[in-house]
Amino acid sequence: MHITQSCNQLSSCHGFGSVCVLWLVLAFDWMGQSFSCCGGDDGSLDRLLPSVSTGLSPRKRTTSQCKSEPPLLRTSKRTIYTAGRPPWYNEHGTQSKEAFVIGLCGGSASGKTTVARKIIEALDVPWVVLLSMDSFYKVLSLEQQTRAASNDYNFDHPDAFDFDLLTHTLRKLKQGKSVKIPVYDFTTHGRQKEWKTVYGASVIIFEGIMAFVDKELLQLLDMKIFVDTDSDIRLVRRLRRDITERGRDIEGVIKQYNKFVKPSFEQYIEPTMRLADIVVPRGGGNMVAIDLIVQHVHSQLEERELSVRAALASAHQAQPLPQTLSVLESTPQVKGMHTIIRNKETSRDEFIFYSKRLMRLLIERALSFLPSQVHVVQTPQGEDYEGRTFHGKRITGVSILRAGETMEPALRAVCKDVRIGKILIQTNQDTGEPELHYLRLPKDMSEDHVILMDCTVSTGAAAMMAVRVLLDHDVQEDKILLVSLLMAEMGVHSVAYAFPQVKIITTAVDKKVNDLFHIIPGIGNFGDRYFGTDAPPDWSDDEIDEPSY
Repeated sequence: MHITQSCNQLSSCHGFGSVCVLWLVLAFDWMGQSFSCCGGDDGSLDRLLPSVSTGLSPRKRTTSQCKSEPPLLRTSKRTIYTAGRPPWYNEHGTQSKEAFVIGLCGGSASGKTTVARKIIEALDVPWVVLLSMDSFYKVLSLEQQTRAASNDYNFDHPDAFDFDLLTHTLRKLKQGKSVKIPVYDFTTHGRQKEWKTVYGASVIIFEGIMAFVDKELLQLLDMKIFVDTDSDIRLVRRLRRDITERGRDIEGVIKQYNKFVKPSFEQYIEPTMRLADIVVPRGGGNMVAIDLIVQHVHSQLEERELSVRAALASAHQAQPLPQTLSVLESTPQVKGMHTIIRNKETSRDEFIFYSKRLMRLLIERALSFLPSQVHVVQTPQGEDYEGRTFHGKRITGVSILRAGETMEPALRAVCKDVRIGKILIQTNQDTGEPELHYLRLPKDMSEDHVILMDCTVSTGAAAMMAVRVLLDHDVQEDKILLVSLLMAEMGVHSVAYAFPQVKIITTAVDKKVNDLFHIIPGIGNFGDRYFGTDAPPDWSDDEIDEPSY
């Protein structure tokens, strides 16, 4: 006799006698032993979103998460830390490749998250985003909340999901943009005040029971996978999950299953199996299917690889410097400070002292390009003075770690209460390409004027990546000011060509970059000279080392 049939009979029992309860407990134990290899939708991944604190032990729902920020992804075997994200744009600064989106569909408790986890482990690529439909339930009205409390609201119907927000979010994420993911509270059936910010993906795994229902959503999926698990197994998993993890009673779980879950699966979910490119029987235990999926994704990612730095090195040669460039006037003072910091015999103390002097002048110069308006004040003598004041929402500084971080004190000294963000970009020693490893940016930067700080720019590869990150976070291009102590002409051209509205401010521009991407005559490895560390033999002026915290 099938478990679903047995549970239907049990639901007609009044009060659920001890024999019935014992039978269900034994069924849980037996199913847990027999099907442990398949896993469940819950508990496989450490959640990145904050858990809901209630009197009851809340049901662990699948939540959207991003592998680009710690804590990343912990599996039963290991913790997968973030590796660098290679360029997702070309030498023109425009997006040249979209994230590869895998859609995972299947019934409730079919093992979708287990399959997602297995794919992530086997892929072993950085910057993977897991986007769950559970984050996009609609906010319930008071009447709907009352029905939900008595298990009379259908959470397994297409109308329960905010498909407009979901489609908009997935499209932006696929385009490489920063997005905000709602945090759904399954106790209050509403969205929490704080939303989760997710940014950057080589691969997006989108999973949900209705993943294939919406036509517009389907067009965003590059691969569609249906996880096909026996209904008896799915029911037992759901019973165990809702009773042991959420404190619900057996009668309520079975009532909801018979009234909503099973009919919705048959009407809306099961028919979408025909849309799948791959059907995975037995869920996460089917390693043959998962290996085939991983092979296909790897081949797609290889086709999208770029070589940005090589393109920058061969472009924009023998062109006049752009009008967006502003070079600090080479006064005897400025020339004298450059003489000191460029001298290889200069001590570290003197190098730091005169670098800081130049940074202060550079930041003051950059601030002169911010918009201002006339502002009249009254002096202590009672007379009006017509001056000027900043005309904008806010000023934010962003440093490219680690050398750019040395410019933060100069910015703080002249901009009171300025917000500071950080971006870590490193050069991949195998490919020679810049890679994004870490970012921490202030919230809501879309209207800010952003001062992007890096000490040296040779090819412009790291600076371009940092500008692209800011644009992906909705910062307006004409509100970005790139400031650098020393730039090569190649780097100036690269940034100006890709982002013609970005203002570039520096204290000096050198003409050449050698085969190792060193600025000639240059200044050496600024970070190592400033922090007193040793440069690797293959360093470049665009390379940003691990921060010395």
